[in-house]
Amino acid sequence: MKHTDSITGYHAHIYFDEHTAAQARALCQHAAELFGAEMGRMHEKPVGPHPRWSCQLAASPEQFSKLLPWLALNRDGLIVFAHPETGDALADHRDHAIWLGTGLTLDLSIFS
Repeated sequence: MKHTDSITGYHAHIYFDEHTAAQARALCQHAAELFGAEMGRMHEKPVGPHPRWSCQLAASPEQFSKLLPWLALNRDGLIVFAHPETGDALADHRDHAIWLGTGLTLDLSIFS
């Protein structure tokens, strides 16, 4: 396993479905406004390794240090998957994963 000391940023993926899409959008928009994180598109289908619909928040390490605790307290039942950006996508998603709520199985085959 490759080790790195260099985290260039973080991604937080907020998972939702047809019943929680408005809740997830509001959460992501509010987080982007509060912490300066970059909000990605609301994907209404599984994208990449993600098993559910999701929206990504991209944050610097400094932003993430405030964003993650806020998400823990304000996710209101939504599942959040977060990971660092080190340049090793497989390890970032598999070995360095941070889950708020129930951990899910990712499709890591896209990284091989």
